[in-house]
Amino acid sequence: MTQRPIGGESSRRTFLRATGAAGLGAAALTAAGAAPASAAADEQADGRGDAQRAAGTRPPVRTGTGLDRLPHPLVVAHRGASGYRPEHTLGSYELALELGADVIEQDVVPTKDGHLVVRHENNIAETTDVADHPEFAARRTTKTVDGTALTGWFTEDFTLAELHTLRAKERLPQQRQRNTLYDGRWPVPTFREVVEFANKRSRTLGRPVWLYPETKHPSYFRSIGLPLEERLADELRRGGLAGRNGRAVLQSFEPSSLQRLAKLVDNPRIQLLSGPTTQPYDFVLAGDRRTVADLVTPGGLRWLASFSHGIGPTTQLIAPVDAAGRLLPPTTLVADAHAAGLVLHPWTVRNENSFLPVDFRRGTDPNAYGDSIGWARRLYDLGVDGFFTDNTDTSVLARGDFWAARGAN
Repeated sequence: MTQRPIGGESSRRTFLRATGAAGLGAAALTAAGAAPASAAADEQADGRGDAQRAAGTRPPVRTGTGLDRLPHPLVVAHRGASGYRPEHTLGSYELALELGADVIEQDVVPTKDGHLVVRHENNIAETTDVADHPEFAARRTTKTVDGTALTGWFTEDFTLAELHTLRAKERLPQQRQRNTLYDGRWPVPTFREVVEFANKRSRTLGRPVWLYPETKHPSYFRSIGLPLEERLADELRRGGLAGRNGRAVLQSFEPSSLQRLAKLVDNPRIQLLSGPTTQPYDFVLAGDRRTVADLVTPGGLRWLASFSHGIGPTTQLIAPVDAAGRLLPPTTLVADAHAAGLVLHPWTVRNENSFLPVDFRRGTDPNAYGDSIGWARRLYDLGVDGFFTDNTDTSVLARGDFWAARGAN
């Protein structure tokens, strides 16, 4: 199912007024990263604008990988503009592009009949209205996914036709009550529909719209006969996004998934990394005792560079905090990763106090907005090559400040 795009330039101006950016004219918006479509297309096509903007601050990026065609630093819309719309909906993706995102992210999971749909998890209890459908009540079950028991409804137990009867809803209604206004407005999209949306918006915006799909729980799905990598590669080829000249960056928490993808399509690949004591689940299954702490050593990063082009670490692997949530001195991960030829796209920058280091919180309400622009700017100053954000507009503004401080054109 396709949805009518939510607004255009008029809705963008309305949103900027509502979020306190109403005073930005065209020149200011360009400086903040929302360049006119034709200019953005020219700059992203050949890298000239990127080289000018970086003003000598960009680390070496392996040319010919596709990553060298992207702006620097990068603004990745985490599940779309998920700070303002229910995540992984065409409405969320559309708003992210209107607010200046370079790339929109998708988490892909399969249906019972083998289609790829876009959901944060295969358990759709919190992100759809499935609980309101009595015809699916008997499908509620408990499963063990990556070693964790989960109760709910799972995409692999539904056909695509059945999933298309559901509607998306806000996953964090207590923290993002305003987003519940859009509950029920959009269906669960297939990855194919998102590819078609991106191709259409590339034409209408006059600039490339990149996707950033993640294989979710790939070992689990392979174990039940629904492997993700081959399906994802097929969809990328079908939509014209496969290869170094495509418009897709691939990501996974499981190294073996990226290694499989590397044999199927020649797209840039990013290894996601969680906390230092955690393990990729394929390591657990294989009896590999290495943890994330081992993977972020110089030796571990060199190993990752043998099949990936970058890492997507949690921000605390770069800017750790103490037990009270206050920032500690940064680690050497940025320099170490760059020395291994890897880019860094950490996750996730959000506006709410509860997601920010104490140093950037404002007031005592955990759901109120803190100084997310300052936090984003701190990450840019630490040398990251972009990051995942729930709030595209604030990260675009922070990037504009970063460019201006370095005299970028």
